[in-house]
Amino acid sequence: MIQGKVIKVSGPLVVAEGMGEADMFDVVRVGEQNLIGEIIEMRNGLASIQVYEETAGLKTGSVVTSTGAPLSVELGPGLIETMYDGIQRPLEGMMKLAGANITRGISVPALDREKKWDFVPTVKAGDEVEAGDIIGTVQETAVVNHKIMVPYRVKGKIKEIKAGKFTVEETVAIVQKEDGTEQPLTLMQKWPVRFGRPYKSKMVPTEPLVTGQRVIDTMFPIAKGGVAAVPGPFGSGKTVVQHQLAKWADAQIVVYIGCGERGNEMTDVLNEFPELIDPHTGETLMKRTVLIANTSDMPVAAREASVYTGITIAEYFRDMGYSVALMADSTSRWAEALREMSGRLEEMPGEEGYPAYLGSRVAQFYERAGRVISLGKDGREGALSAIGAVSPPGGDTSEPVSQATLRIVKVFWCLDSALAYARHFPAINWLNSYSLYVDRLNEWFAANVNPEFPGLRAQALKLLQEEAELNEIVQLVGVDGLSVTDRLKLEVCKMIREDYLHQNAFHEIDTYSSLEKQYSLMKLIMIFYEEGLSALSGGAEFGKVSALPVREEIGRFKYTEEKNVAAEYEKVKASIREAMSALTVKEAEEE
Repeated sequence: MIQGKVIKVSGPLVVAEGMGEADMFDVVRVGEQNLIGEIIEMRNGLASIQVYEETAGLKTGSVVTSTGAPLSVELGPGLIETMYDGIQRPLEGMMKLAGANITRGISVPALDREKKWDFVPTVKAGDEVEAGDIIGTVQETAVVNHKIMVPYRVKGKIKEIKAGKFTVEETVAIVQKEDGTEQPLTLMQKWPVRFGRPYKSKMVPTEPLVTGQRVIDTMFPIAKGGVAAVPGPFGSGKTVVQHQLAKWADAQIVVYIGCGERGNEMTDVLNEFPELIDPHTGETLMKRTVLIANTSDMPVAAREASVYTGITIAEYFRDMGYSVALMADSTSRWAEALREMSGRLEEMPGEEGYPAYLGSRVAQFYERAGRVISLGKDGREGALSAIGAVSPPGGDTSEPVSQATLRIVKVFWCLDSALAYARHFPAINWLNSYSLYVDRLNEWFAANVNPEFPGLRAQALKLLQEEAELNEIVQLVGVDGLSVTDRLKLEVCKMIREDYLHQNAFHEIDTYSSLEKQYSLMKLIMIFYEEGLSALSGGAEFGKVSALPVREEIGRFKYTEEKNVAAEYEKVKASIREAMSALTVKEAEEE
């Protein structure tokens, strides 16, 4: 056991002497209260320790004891439906032990040591196994079948395996390794959070992560295994977007990290998710969700660990072959923790005081996402999609965290305060946002939704860009100075903005829109545009075209229940053509 003594305390940073034999990133216990810390720098036998708890009252001379192991998470049955702090201590378990206020130095196992899980083996004695192979399953919740995998660097023959009810620490199987030694296997394994879990190969993402949000799925889609950033100023709806993605994204597991955000936002998640019924499974959303809460009133240093804790848990479920969606809200608070620790270490600061290695740390986090072939003989495919909110001061995306993120992510959903103040949600600016997955996903959309879908998307974006140019002309000469076709274009863009891109997260039907419904609504708007152009060329008056009652039917289409989409689409399409045809005939008769 390596022990040293505290010689300096500077906020969450503690410097200890006599720790020369300890390793970087070892977890240590500091002082009489056994505060949890991690060695982040070694220099001349002095260890700089990042303490994940409040250090008030800590004195020089206090004993520092190394555990000899890096910061790790426990992976096994019991993760789902649990809310952890930034270093994987269950909040409910800590409340039972110490009350409503977290006691410093408290230590609670991440996984319940007493609960017994029903283990069903999928291999038998004599079978050859290697790292990543599934030896059995545990039905963790109604929707998550937890697959028990052979730990990393274990290979050999199953000597013994048992079925029945076990705790996470009890031996369920014994593997006889090639060197003759025996390795007992339990339902639980550990993994250091700062190192990505290994896999066989990483593949190109080719399938979209369907979110049910029209502006995302149609205009700026993210692939399964992709990475996205949601930057925006205070009040622009970052958290609502993250919550919507957590609720409705087509992922089997959701890991939600509240990193430095307000506690009431995590409370909303806790209150809402058990009540929301998952459209994919019919069960509540908590049945497939893991929550990491490290809110703004919790120790700053633990924010830095929380994103690694969350993504390691997400990688574990990815390795089982699941599609996992990870939400980090927000990476700016994580970067602030990096900046504080860097300043206390007296490192040379980079831009705006952030450490010079900010870009590489952000890259290391996002590159752990991806679509992979997991370890094991069966070649399971899993995907981990990472979506990070960024909170630049005043919405200025030229600041270092936003720029470091934009260099890495392939989807940029730019939230606009002007849209938010105009009550347009999601407030994703269609002129400033982009998705680099579009070309790759168009083939999937054409094959699985409709061959016209990619073309409709391109046409809608082109119209919105033309609208921005026309609005500049309108400000100079007025709307009457435009041609009737350009005026129709402005009206259709208004329909795209208000009827399509605007979506009510709190409406029971409009909160989620299937791809079929998205295609149908966009197609109806484009049919209106094409028929309107035809009517105008046939002599119809613009005022009568723009005032047609069928526009209200198109606007109400987004409130159509999913089961009625096909029938309602045909009905509205017929109404558009009938109204335009009648208008053209009437104009011809008047002439």
